[in-house]
Amino acid sequence: MTLHEFERSTDDRQAPDGLSPELLALWYEKKGDWQKAHELVQDESDHESAWVHAYLHRREGDLSNAKYWYRRCGRPVCSDELDREWRKISEALL
Repeated sequence: MTLHEFERSTDDRQAPDGLSPELLALWYEKKGDWQKAHELVQDESDHESAWVHAYLHRREGDLSNAKYWYRRCGRPVCSDELDREWRKISEALL
């Protein structure tokens, strides 16, 4: 799946089959369901989930929590526009 296809899929009612929990979280967040997105990554300990988790808290406006998760995933705190970061993470995980 390409980034363009993934981004377009957020217009659909259901997520595409076979998405990782991290991509599914990004899909739900783009659909406006931050809570569902957060539930999908909050208990995971891998770097990809931590990266999505950091983004979600940044989107929420909880920058101190976001900074914690950026440290957990080994990435610098992102200062990109939020939609750009969403695309950056999505593309890396696809």
